[in-house]
Amino acid sequence: MKRRPTAADGTKLERRKETRFPVSIPMQARWKGADGVLMKEEAFARQVNAHGGLLEMANYPDLGTRVALTNLLSAETMEARVLATPNSREGVSHGIVVELVTPDESFWGASLQMKKAGVELQRLEKSLRSQNLDLRLLKEFRDAVDYLHAISGSVQQARERQMDGDQERVDSWLVGERIRRTINFCLEVLTDFEAGRISEDTKGITELLESVEQISQRLRSLLTPGVSRSLEDTQIAGPEPSTVGRRSRVESRGN
Repeated sequence: MKRRPTAADGTKLERRKETRFPVSIPMQARWKGADGVLMKEEAFARQVNAHGGLLEMANYPDLGTRVALTNLLSAETMEARVLATPNSREGVSHGIVVELVTPDESFWGASLQMKKAGVELQRLEKSLRSQNLDLRLLKEFRDAVDYLHAISGSVQQARERQMDGDQERVDSWLVGERIRRTINFCLEVLTDFEAGRISEDTKGITELLESVEQISQRLRSLLTPGVSRSLEDTQIAGPEPSTVGRRSRVESRGN
């Protein structure tokens, strides 16, 4: 059985078991100082995996210290060991590297899981490219991957705002993101019209028309009469044909 490497002072060194993923998770660390006094410090998890991660914090425990970590988003607490500090290893600054006593990917919450899912989808995309998948289906897949990347970062921001009691900003962002996606979907439907892929027999077009009319009425009621009339008189040009790999026309504002 291989022995774990140790530092000159006998402290166990980190053995990276898998790739770390960038996140931004508010944490709280608690530990006992050299004099036995209980210490407490706010921190942010910046790079994590199931075995531990890099925590950014102003004041930190000594190398080898056992700490209690609390995920402030989930209120879950786990024990960890300090494997590296700015004083013990190059490349570690403004924080510490910790190893969870019991590996647990779920401790870091949805942020890590979404990051890993994004990586897996990128691998799947490469595999689909090699299998000569229909270009339109490949574009749909690429758009889904791009959206997942955008939402993974934005969800974290929304949760942090929610913790601060800023529910109004959370709601505003969610509505804005729905509008962005709706615009992009409408442009894609217009492209399908131009390409002759939509007819009176296409499934769901009646429901689509009803939904569009309801949204149109609600939107016009928000605008002044002058603006509404100018919109009626304006002809909207159709979108250019879609190309594989092109990002959504309306980019996410979540990042």
